[in-house]
Amino acid sequence: MTTPKILLVDDTKLFLELEKSFLKLSPVQVLSASSGEEALEIARKEHPDLIFMDITMPGMGGIACCSALKADSMLRAIPVIMVSSHGKEEDLEMCRKAGCNDYLTKPIDRRLFLEKARFFLDAIERRDVRVTCETLVTFTANGVSRSGVSADLSYGGIYIAADREIDEKQAVTVEIALPGALSTPITAQGIVAWKNGEQKRKKPSLPTGFGVEFTSITEPDNEAIRSFVAGNRANG
Repeated sequence: MTTPKILLVDDTKLFLELEKSFLKLSPVQVLSASSGEEALEIARKEHPDLIFMDITMPGMGGIACCSALKADSMLRAIPVIMVSSHGKEEDLEMCRKAGCNDYLTKPIDRRLFLEKARFFLDAIERRDVRVTCETLVTFTANGVSRSGVSADLSYGGIYIAADREIDEKQAVTVEIALPGALSTPITAQGIVAWKNGEQKRKKPSLPTGFGVEFTSITEPDNEAIRSFVAGNRANG
């Protein structure tokens, strides 16, 4: 079976790396381009199965590129999901006129990104493997560091039990002391994806706290999490 290809198009490296991280668990080949011109060249050569494309880029922007793709009889069947920085109605209308199949708004929500990708490609991973993990976690937001205790851990994120309020979409740095690990704590950058408040609980089974989705992590630390999750999944 041929491995599906996904083309990510954005002139900002941070967003490209973030989108790539969302697809780490999926058996797909990820291609990337930083301009509309480069995206067209790659599309003609590789014929990706799905394209995520930013609207605003130097040179040929996403709208013009999408129009060119949909005007090409060899490429028009490729689903194109446009990514807007502002989500303005006029931007979305231009996307529709260009022939896009769907659209997203920045900041990109990982779950929504995967949900939209999965609509077009069955190969997209449905969920992270998650295991119980009770260990000390230090999280830093806006330059202030606090402590909490993790409740569970996955390849893509962690739930932290803490009594301090924190906003959703808040950027955080977490340091995790994996149980049984002899090395120094692992470190990851992330965003607060959701929270369990004292007054409003999304998941009553979990204590007060918040879920963090990892956006950046070194390969050694990522491998340490994978080994821990795989080992505890097998033992469970």
